[in-house]
Amino acid sequence: MARAARAVVAAGLLAAFTGCAHREPPAPDTSPSVALPEPLPVTAPPQPRSGSSAAPPSSSTPGSAASAGAPDPSLLPQTHDRPEASGAAFDARVSALWAAIAADEPERAMPFFFPLGAYQQVKDISDPASDWKRRLVAAYAHDIHALHASLRDQTARATLVGMEVPETRARWVDPGEEYNKIGYYRVFGSRLRYSVDGETRSLEVKSLISWRGEWYVVHLSAIK
Repeated sequence: MARAARAVVAAGLLAAFTGCAHREPPAPDTSPSVALPEPLPVTAPPQPRSGSSAAPPSSSTPGSAASAGAPDPSLLPQTHDRPEASGAAFDARVSALWAAIAADEPERAMPFFFPLGAYQQVKDISDPASDWKRRLVAAYAHDIHALHASLRDQTARATLVGMEVPETRARWVDPGEEYNKIGYYRVFGSRLRYSVDGETRSLEVKSLISWRGEWYVVHLSAIK
């Protein structure tokens, strides 16, 4: 009987040893092979149902105030797009110039002035920002004050008609022609037309140049 009991115990030990030999040891709790959770699937944002009051995404008109996050056009590269003296953006800039002359407030006309970021890209001079502010913008303000004074008592009765740009005379100015390192379209002799008591009159806008297919004033009454 003793021999039989010992045989049973030995058989059990052998079975336990054999079973352990065929199993992998458990991985430690800090194993780096633990898989990360599966990412959630990307889904499109829900679309408004038919008849919903949700507004569509807004878009900005070139030359108008940029929408939140939109890049400043004056900091983008120049293009060879030929500008046109028409459209909502152009009309808004012309209206800003007229409002500045009528109110004798030059800062109101700055949307129509060639922007600083573009001027810094265009001009091949040592300090384009200073030249822009101290020479060009100063002359622009001076000319607006003078044009307002020239209207005298007509200001209250004058209304804007529009701007006439001789676009057939516009030409592309190549780099190097006017201390410029980037080309642009330029046109001389535009006319800002207004009406007083039914009579159409005009003021000369000496020089417009282009940036990314839009006209801007660079010299108003004289090239200085």
